Amino acid sequence: MNTLKHTKLVKRNWLSKKAFEIELVRPSDFEFIPGQNIRFVYGDIERYYSIISSPDEPTIELCIRFVQEGVFCAVLADADPGFEFQFTGPHGYFTYKSSKRPPVFIATGTGIAPFVSMARSGITHFTLLHGVSCTEDLYYQSFFRKTSRFIPCISEFISKDGDISDIYYGRVTDFIVNELPRIEYDFYLCGRGEMVRDVTLLADELFPGSFVYNEVFF
Repeated sequence: MNTLKHTKLVKRNWLSKKAFEIELVRPSDFEFIPGQNIRFVYGDIERYYSIISSPDEPTIELCIRFVQEGVFCAVLADADPGFEFQFTGPHGYFTYKSSKRPPVFIATGTGIAPFVSMARSGITHFTLLHGVSCTEDLYYQSFFRKTSRFIPCISEFISKDGDISDIYYGRVTDFIVNELPRIEYDFYLCGRGEMVRDVTLLADELFPGSFVYNEVFF
């Protein structure tokens, strides 16, 4: 899995001012499980990104958080189609484990990426909390509304967001404390370290018997 693989940029699609998708040529020998990631190697720079495509798709798609001062994400944001990259992978163990407990997927920002891959691969009957600052960052809401119980959690109140009736104004942790029934769950957490820490503590305190799987995304 650490062998360098070669790929090329196919196209790029901006999702918001803060994030974009890229599509890459998929090497013929590259296989992965939904939830896994790849590691770009670019000179002395190494960066990990979760795959959003399903294992059955002919290309590799990634969701990239745009960081203004980021060196490598600037390369990804500006590269022309045909630009060559190297990567290793797949990496990671943040994969879906079926059980009798209902799954709750919890993401902040581009931490939603592995859940896109899982849903595209056919995983259903989950609850997804997506925590962002504004509705512009709900990149995949149309897709998830068709496949799951989708709960957008908006941390900053902006009046124009009112056209989406099911918004929960608060952080994902607020929803968990105030709205989630007290039963056993399989929690899958991907996003900021603070969110992963706080939800893990809440799972231990409020939902005994639950399992927690996590990946700190950035």
